[in-house]
Amino acid sequence: MSTHGIVLFGHGARDMRWAEPFERLAIKLRAMQGPDGGPVSLAFLELMTPDLPTAIARHIAHGCQAVTVVPVFFGQGGHVRRDLPALIEKCRAAHPGVEIRCATAVGEDDAVLDAVAAYCLRESGRE
Repeated sequence: MSTHGIVLFGHGARDMRWAEPFERLAIKLRAMQGPDGGPVSLAFLELMTPDLPTAIARHIAHGCQAVTVVPVFFGQGGHVRRDLPALIEKCRAAHPGVEIRCATAVGEDDAVLDAVAAYCLRESGRE
């Protein structure tokens, strides 16, 4: 049975506290998968570590035969449209026997937008 890893990919920031929501998301995802789920890790475009190639290499070193990269970006800006595809191709070239997939930015998903809209209503007292 092959293991499937998930890498949550964010921009990165100088302030280490910026990554706290991403770390909480990783914890929630691990809990939702249960003990038989594959590894979940974080990776960053810049200013923080690990970078995406390092995170993917770590998953592969732990036996993953497939890795899904989930861009934890609200929209499809230049980093997601230009930088991320180049990084994914670099990783695929470095690991030709591994399936490396890339999801759409989380903010492009209607369920995510519904959750954000519900949050806005709760915060405004109009849920």
